[in-house]
Amino acid sequence: MNETPRILYCHCQYAQVVPPEVKELVLRRLSDSGEAFDAVADLCEMSARQDPSLQRLAEGGSVKIAACFPRAVKWLFHAAKADLPLDGAEVLNMRVQTAEEVIEGLFNRDLKPNLPKGKVTATDAPKPVATPA
Repeated sequence: MNETPRILYCHCQYAQVVPPEVKELVLRRLSDSGEAFDAVADLCEMSARQDPSLQRLAEGGSVKIAACFPRAVKWLFHAAKADLPLDGAEVLNMRVQTAEEVIEGLFNRDLKPNLPKGKVTATDAPKPVATPA
């Protein structure tokens, strides 16, 4: 994509599953950068309320989202009837990536779409392998 992706930062306020030091550093670096970005308190809560701003975010062109797991973000938007474009969204996972990795991904102009393409169900999931005792 040729356009510069927008940046969306989720503070994950209510679930509190993101390490505080990671989200605080990411937010501080975003704020200090002078780059335009949108910040929301909690995508989970917005999805539960079917907040109409999620629809605007989904329809606004390519976006990089600092939040949690790509599959979770995909389905949060879907539950709010605001599907993200699979080829136009990259999710940086503050639950498992370092703050530096997230920041580097947000400021890199190249979009690396990473939303899962399909719906993983229990029948699609990998089966556990039994190990001999």
